[in-house]
Amino acid sequence: MGITLKDFHIDNGSPSVTDGDVVIQVHNEAPATHEFVVVRTDLPADGLPLGPDGLSVNEDWLDGVGELNEVPAGTVGTLPLHLTPGRYVFFCNLDGHYLGGMHAVLEVSAGG
Repeated sequence: MGITLKDFHIDNGSPSVTDGDVVIQVHNEAPATHEFVVVRTDLPADGLPLGPDGLSVNEDWLDGVGELNEVPAGTVGTLPLHLTPGRYVFFCNLDGHYLGGMHAVLEVSAGG
């Protein structure tokens, strides 16, 4: 599964997948380093709880599934995950990036 990080935008090429093991290839096409965080939540992508700084998401209140701490500009990071059915949000949690629109949703359904 491929994800592209751009300036204040996450392009989720596949907004839905079936449950199970998945490897996310995170392509950073932005000119700066970004972080890539995956949480399972029913909250809207733009409604995650902010931390005391008001600039980043308070990850302590969320069901974290996985993350890449740094994806340097022009590189590809790989994140293997096991996803169960539900709703997931991807976001960059560097100061101000989430608020600037760096988030996307992934719906995971049962494989049947």
